Amino acid sequence: MIRTNITTIKDFIITGFPGLHRTYYGPVSALLLCTYFVIFVGNTLILVFVGFERRLHKPTYLIFCHLAMNDLLFGTVTLPKIISRYWWDDKIASFGACFTQMYFVHSLGAINSLLLLIMALDRFIAICLPFKYPVIITNNAISIACGFSWIGTFVRMMAIVLHALTLPYCDSNLILQCYCDHFSITRLACGENVKYVVNVAFGFAMFSLLLPLSFILFSYFSVFVVVLRIPNTEGRYKTLSTCTPQLLISCLYYLPRCFVYLSNVIGFTFSLDVRISLILLYSLLPCAVNPVIYCFKTKEIKDILMRRFKKATVGMK
Repeated sequence: MIRTNITTIKDFIITGFPGLHRTYYGPVSALLLCTYFVIFVGNTLILVFVGFERRLHKPTYLIFCHLAMNDLLFGTVTLPKIISRYWWDDKIASFGACFTQMYFVHSLGAINSLLLLIMALDRFIAICLPFKYPVIITNNAISIACGFSWIGTFVRMMAIVLHALTLPYCDSNLILQCYCDHFSITRLACGENVKYVVNVAFGFAMFSLLLPLSFILFSYFSVFVVVLRIPNTEGRYKTLSTCTPQLLISCLYYLPRCFVYLSNVIGFTFSLDVRISLILLYSLLPCAVNPVIYCFKTKEIKDILMRRFKKATVGMK
């Protein structure tokens, strides 16, 4: 294709997994559909359950609700298009639709990172400053912090998308990914400013990832120090168990991402299909697994669910 300084691309083609044979289109689309069903049902149930259960109207569970909403939106933004790509061979995405998807993909990812930071702050104050917790961590304080995370990120990501729109797009229109993201789109741009736009976006991405991660590591390290100072084993276990859901959720989000980023830094490369699979896995697995963690690793939610299950069982006899 001849390079020009004018955008000639009108739409993009979502390739998904480039090496996937057509024989497996049906099973892959079915697997993705089941994944979306799990994400939708699991996170919707968390939102409804916490919303109607007044005993759970507390800061920690309010953060869970924001995370559930984020996971639900991320699955809804990314999965329907790739499902239709393999189910009906609908692989065309308009120019505007692709940029819109990119905007929400990166916004929701950055919001998730900030919500995990707020969740770590909640546990840090609860364990390291327990007497100040009821004063500092209130429903209003958490609502304001989460609200700023959503609004601030949506405004900030608008600048990233508008910056990418300043580039002319006149190269191939193949998106080598299961959804439109900044790297997949800007690699198709031409002109002298491509590298600058990519570097700015990469800097913002690292800021959104590493700044929250630094505080999260500091907060949980401080929590472990406090836990180790507790004289009896039962007290240590009880205190540490209150952090288990938050630790699992944070690990699910950060560890795979850090693995992929570090692999790139040290020069370890994956095949394109493996790379896309890893990105899809670390993007969607937390969305599907988080509701299970909320229910079975959070004592208060688990106790309420067990009581309701026992009542329902008794009522059926």
